[in-house]
Amino acid sequence: MGTNNIVFLEVIEWFDETGKEIVHRIPEKGSGEIKYGAQMIVRESQAAVFFYNGRAYDAFIHGRHTLTTANIPILTKVLSLPWGFTSPLRAEVYFVNMKVFTNLKWGTRDPVAFKDSKLGLIRLRAFGVFNIRVIQPVLFVNTLVGTQGIYTTEEIDEYLSRVIVSRFNDHLGDHLDTILNLPGQYDKLSEGLIERLQKDFSRYGLGLYNLYIVSITPPPDVQKAIDDKSRLSMFDDLNRLLQMKAAMGMEKASESQGEAGAGLGMGLGFMMPAMFADLFKNSHSLQADELFKCPDCQHPVPKEAKFCPDCGHQLLIFQQCSQCGKNLPPHGKFCPRCGQPAGQKTLSKRCPHCNTENLSESIYCNQCGEKI
Repeated sequence: MGTNNIVFLEVIEWFDETGKEIVHRIPEKGSGEIKYGAQMIVRESQAAVFFYNGRAYDAFIHGRHTLTTANIPILTKVLSLPWGFTSPLRAEVYFVNMKVFTNLKWGTRDPVAFKDSKLGLIRLRAFGVFNIRVIQPVLFVNTLVGTQGIYTTEEIDEYLSRVIVSRFNDHLGDHLDTILNLPGQYDKLSEGLIERLQKDFSRYGLGLYNLYIVSITPPPDVQKAIDDKSRLSMFDDLNRLLQMKAAMGMEKASESQGEAGAGLGMGLGFMMPAMFADLFKNSHSLQADELFKCPDCQHPVPKEAKFCPDCGHQLLIFQQCSQCGKNLPPHGKFCPRCGQPAGQKTLSKRCPHCNTENLSESIYCNQCGEKI
């Protein structure tokens, strides 16, 4: 990569060999003497954050960029004699992988408490997968990566999994009365959980693209009680079976010859567009959800934009207030909205019933299931 030579200019670029690196710093150890006029090549699946003298200056999209620093070949080495021929003008480039990282796993390390309206207090285990993507490279580097040379999915997977489990417990308590109604609710719970987690992930410059619930399992004794109840609902299933048989008979009759069959076939033909209408509607909504939206006016904006073309809101975030989520200026010491000191962390919330530590915005306790 050419960052340790004395005379020649550098050509800085990076390739992800493992498929798991989110951020790669050049140079990997310490900081470098990137010279005036060095060339930086950024791929379409990458973004680059340029740090000079310890401060983030800008984020670069794909293309070839010329870097301008105060380091000039030969002359820099002469002027850096008091520092042992090491230039005090330090620079680093953080390459951020902007692709979607898939198949990250989340799950309950210990069973979480759930207050079921019919079964009482039970403990559930839940597992699933989720996909993430960096949407604010400067904010991600400043809040999570810090000065690490390499930052991979393995270093963030465990923390994000704990956040998902905590929000999952809150969402389950608000939207599920009893686990007897759980079958067929996985997709609905996943969609609501994604909306609930977007704010948590956006504080670190991350976007949650998909989240899937693979399984939610109660203890064995509760599973046996559910199986016993399902046997009692067999008579309702018999009524549904009769309805299905009647529908199949109508379809068979529509295939027969004659005016009656033609009439039935025409009736089924009119029903088909309505059956497929919801499918196309859901497909369109999924495409709309994947667009990047301005956090203030919610209008779609290009992913390379630094300001919203509709309202002028700054999209390139350097830091956010940990109290209210307001975008902070690069060198601001206090939040302009709530006055919270920049960089100060909000305290976690403790359950008043069992004194267990939860996330600051938790509604239900992960340990006892009571409302905080």
